[in-house]
Amino acid sequence: MKQKIFSCLLVLSFLNVANAQSLTSPDEHLTMTFELLHDGTPSYSLTYKNRAVINPSKLGLELKDDARSLLDGFTLIDTKTTSFDETWQPVWGEVSSIRNHYNELSVTLSQKETERLVIIRFRLFNDGLGFRYEFPAQKNLVYFTIKEEKTQFAMTGDHTAYWIAGDYDTQEYDYTSSKLSEIRGLMNETITGNASQTSFSPTGVQTSLMMKTNDGLYINLHEAALINYACMHLNLDDKNLIFESWLTPNANGDKGHLQAPCESPWRTIIVSDDARDILESKMTLNLNEPCKIEDTSWIKPVKYIGVWWEMITGKSSWSYTNEFPSVQLGITDFSKAKPNGTHAANTEHVKTYIDFAAKHGFDAVLVEGWNEGWEDWFGHAKDYVFDFVTPYPDFDVNDIQQYATSKGIKMIMHHETSGAIRNYERHLGQAFQFMKDHGYDAVKTGYVGNIVPVGEYHYSQWTNNHYQYVLEKAADYEIMINGHEAVRPTGICRTYPNLIGNESARGTEYQAFGGSKANHVTILPFTRLIGGPMDYTPGIFEMDISTFSPNNNSHVNSTIANQLALYVTMYSPLQMAADLPEHYNRFPDAFQFIKDVAVDWDESKYLEAEPSEYITVARKAKGTNNWFVGNVNGETPRTSKISFDFLDKGKSYEAIIYADAKEAHFKTNPQAYTIKKIKVTNKSVLSQFSAPGGGYAISIIEQ
Repeated sequence: MKQKIFSCLLVLSFLNVANAQSLTSPDEHLTMTFELLHDGTPSYSLTYKNRAVINPSKLGLELKDDARSLLDGFTLIDTKTTSFDETWQPVWGEVSSIRNHYNELSVTLSQKETERLVIIRFRLFNDGLGFRYEFPAQKNLVYFTIKEEKTQFAMTGDHTAYWIAGDYDTQEYDYTSSKLSEIRGLMNETITGNASQTSFSPTGVQTSLMMKTNDGLYINLHEAALINYACMHLNLDDKNLIFESWLTPNANGDKGHLQAPCESPWRTIIVSDDARDILESKMTLNLNEPCKIEDTSWIKPVKYIGVWWEMITGKSSWSYTNEFPSVQLGITDFSKAKPNGTHAANTEHVKTYIDFAAKHGFDAVLVEGWNEGWEDWFGHAKDYVFDFVTPYPDFDVNDIQQYATSKGIKMIMHHETSGAIRNYERHLGQAFQFMKDHGYDAVKTGYVGNIVPVGEYHYSQWTNNHYQYVLEKAADYEIMINGHEAVRPTGICRTYPNLIGNESARGTEYQAFGGSKANHVTILPFTRLIGGPMDYTPGIFEMDISTFSPNNNSHVNSTIANQLALYVTMYSPLQMAADLPEHYNRFPDAFQFIKDVAVDWDESKYLEAEPSEYITVARKAKGTNNWFVGNVNGETPRTSKISFDFLDKGKSYEAIIYADAKEAHFKTNPQAYTIKKIKVTNKSVLSQFSAPGGGYAISIIEQ
């Protein structure tokens, strides 16, 4: 049931003293103060339970080729305050319903010299603050170009930050934990040579940025509803400890081209004295528009396997041949090309994956490398190489469709664009129709490599508009999107829930490229997942890659119990069992948890949480009374202590605990695990050991 309440005062503190306005959250724990400085510069500050979170911080935008930017010289001409309270039901999610409750203050500013109007809209929730710039229709501001957004976030001290380097083209870094003052000195150590900026900042970091203060406040900075705008990074003035927005430029170096009426994305600050509240926050979703897809019955959570890990590790190849036919020269007869003998996406091999999926109750199979062009996709023909409808000679689309249908398995399409955006848009309608004609309801899109046209970046306004175009076009065809290498999510999946998954961070594939830190998965839920679910591709059981791919000496820095827990701690309605079928056949008792665990939920309870150290989550499977618990641990062994008080009173359950053995260690003994069954009720308490890089997973079934 929706409830909307509008009032001028209600529980808001409204002060009109020297252009200062104060806004209080519904629970009165947060207070935001807006003020115009003596020169007409907008500023704001934020407190939580009377403790400063954001010191006075400036707001505004610097315009290009304009004698007067939108930075200062403003007068306050109008204010409006409202309160809003509704409950809405997501198509899929961590919970079955979400409360959207906030108090709002909008301030209308006039720049006297130019007679331009800007509205700054603040929404204060119990879990944080969102604000954005709005530019109403007006005669003196129609078309304008952003040189830089100047939004500030002034920190109150030298907080501990969990950060990755600012980059216009990749988010696939391991996280560094350090004091803010240490970022400059550590930055070069975190860059692996693929930093893409033409002028890299030594203190630039990416959002979502997680921090912890010395006195125990948890603060998260991000953005919501990134539509028709450049992705925001944060530059740190490390002398004054002030972050300032730093937008991704386009090929010309401009930060955005806007036409009024329009608005910026929301800038978000989530804050609490309990780390679990950060993980539970739905503020990012609430700052997005309601669902725009009228009939969502075709959008369904998916558990899948795929022809993928064997190529990632180097065991197999995406391409059919090692020869290089050139699309530009018109040489595309692959029937005359010599097969390389390692092509994984062949009809018979894919059928073995379909058989495995059907036997073990999976929904779908993803196949990468099925279509012509892989042998030349890094070459000179990049902008022409894929048409997304032409299979290699050894992949029979019709046969695969019929076979999968006979087994009750759906197929997931793969569209690797190689960053050639215009080429993808040229073929998009035909490619989506091809999918529908052959029974594909979901597609994994990819943007590996530099963006074409040359000079564009992955997170510029222009490229972000492409991602949005693909998402909306897919909705027209009733197709779900799993976007890889796209911009980091900002809650748009509320508006377009066919965005069922994203990568947009350092996923499991990097475990085959040298590894990720053992505590990586204890940070991602505090950072990347703030904006939406991640297709992390968990479920790796064989940690020594060289045992099946001799030329790859990588090691997966995780225990098997940790890999099982990821299906609960790394929320996604799209979950992959990423390892090879033969590895699951070696550990059928552990594999049982992956088969059993749900992908859609009615309730989620965060039981323990500390960024970089540990996370424990309990989730209730959609439409059942069964629960699943996951715990992931960082590099220090610990004993997790949890209560089962989330279970129904008076009911009995059987809990199957998949845990690290005492001698388990992510590096030296990752496959050491134990499985035990116990009876539990809502009065039960569990103490459970978690190894370095380990954890545990529990299925709890009502008896």
